[in-house]
Amino acid sequence: MTLHSTIDRVTDRIRERSAASRAAYLSKIAKAAEDGPRRAHLSCGNQAHAYAAMPNKQDFVATRKPNLGIVTAYNDMLSAHQPYEHYPELIRTAAAAVGATAQVAGGVPAMCDGVTQGRAGMELSLFSRDVIALAAGVALSHDTFDASLYLGICDKIVPGLVIAAGTFGHLPSVFLPSGPMTSGLPNDEKAKVRQQYATGEVGREALMAAETASYHGPGTCTFYGTANTNQMLMEFMGLHLPGSSFVNPGTPLRQALTDTAVARAAAITRLGNDYLPVGRILDERAFVNGLVGLMATGGSTNLVIHMPAMARAAGIQIDLQDFHDISEAVPLMARVYPNGIADVNHFQAAGGLGFMIRELLKAGLLHEDVETIMGEGLSHYTREPRLTGGRITWVDGAETSLNDRILRPASEPFAPIGGLKQLDGNLGRGVIKVSAVAPERHIIEAPARIFDNQDDVKLAFKNGEFTSDCVVVVRFEGPRANGMPELHSLTPTLAVLQDRGLRVALVTDGRMSGASGKVPAAIHISPEAADGGPLARLRDGDIIRLDAVAGTLSCLAQDLETRPVSIHDGAASHEGMGRELFAAFRKNVSAATDGASVVV
Repeated sequence: MTLHSTIDRVTDRIRERSAASRAAYLSKIAKAAEDGPRRAHLSCGNQAHAYAAMPNKQDFVATRKPNLGIVTAYNDMLSAHQPYEHYPELIRTAAAAVGATAQVAGGVPAMCDGVTQGRAGMELSLFSRDVIALAAGVALSHDTFDASLYLGICDKIVPGLVIAAGTFGHLPSVFLPSGPMTSGLPNDEKAKVRQQYATGEVGREALMAAETASYHGPGTCTFYGTANTNQMLMEFMGLHLPGSSFVNPGTPLRQALTDTAVARAAAITRLGNDYLPVGRILDERAFVNGLVGLMATGGSTNLVIHMPAMARAAGIQIDLQDFHDISEAVPLMARVYPNGIADVNHFQAAGGLGFMIRELLKAGLLHEDVETIMGEGLSHYTREPRLTGGRITWVDGAETSLNDRILRPASEPFAPIGGLKQLDGNLGRGVIKVSAVAPERHIIEAPARIFDNQDDVKLAFKNGEFTSDCVVVVRFEGPRANGMPELHSLTPTLAVLQDRGLRVALVTDGRMSGASGKVPAAIHISPEAADGGPLARLRDGDIIRLDAVAGTLSCLAQDLETRPVSIHDGAASHEGMGRELFAAFRKNVSAATDGASVVV
């Protein structure tokens, strides 16, 4: 199938924009790889320290077996990461079976946005991505590994690990998922209870019962937020084994996939004949394929921040216009909560990512001629794993959707476009996700209510102040102001107002959750208010027009540009809960449109 003209054009544009930085990157990783396995150049004393605790270390040193470095984000507070507790032991066993060794190179932090929503800790969340990249860099700096295995799932963890993998691009790298938890209380029922709690119809006991029935066991949360979008991305970019993202933890298939991934990592080191450094995989085609997957699945808006940062670590430069143009060309093929009522287990049963990749390849919407950890060609990812005699075999995936309320072919999608729109206007530049927003709400024009923090929005709601159409502006929530926390805890409040018949929208220089849904939200507005952006000039009552059809975000006041900039005293957000440790991050962070990063 001929490549779609938009995909071809955007890829060429990214390639041209990135020519100098990509060339410098490839030169850097080639130099890092040119001397062969790096540990061969360690002194005897260096090696003795590195292998002191290894069993059979003399055999290892003598035979030059591949040594795999494990970078793990394990902790047992995150349900998605709890299964990783025993992975190092399993990996070492699997490595030994193929004549390799494995060591835990280091651990990286992994915080749960579900725990910190609306709390001070959320102001560290986005910066944790760069901390993860830094921590992984420290782990791999020992220079004793022939390939790396990355254990991470959730919001900032996978992007941080990809940044690290790109930085150590001369190493082959394989990402190992742990899979989603089994289905619990349906997500739409949980959301209904949240709205009832926001209006006082039910108490905390009912809310807690609903939450624990939804988040009930080991594995990734089952809605299609950032964590599961990350897992999709790793398959579309060829860094997971095919079909491995949404296999539940603790199953024989999950275990066999882990063993197979370890064997694959050992097979693609420089010690063999199939050397495949991850920097070669992470080219402009791989990132375009990831953008296509993001649009076709209606994935998390957080990836609009993460993907430019991930790409930059591999010398690739992505712009908001690339997201917009690809969204306009790629159909929405999936309805998974919050874009529908199904969860990721239902999505997997309906045909999952293998079906989607097959359909998108047929439509010319993906680059097939890419490198993946499986070798040349994205067609590997139209297959799915089967457990036969205790070993993984690969079979053709679903050729038709098994539930067209969840998953549809590219020729008969839920919507002709992916649903992510770039916004531009006199209030700055940002994005809006409309895949779950009713078409009649794609254009909102209403007076502004200005807030400098999300708690004041909740207080105004509690006091009954929202009685007419309005655009709720929450400013001074960008990366320089306070680390750009998610504002997902506002979702029930705004949804209640919308359900009461009001026309409402959110405009913010902060983030919404990857699970943001039916309320129109213009997010990531840049330049941010703390940097003198136009949001800092707004006043209560200004008429704001959010037009997701035309892709514009404007204030209709004639004197906006001549007004003084409001100054916000953000000191309260700079101390306590570790926030004082991140002053250098807030000072040096790039704009949200450039990835909101301090390391790339």
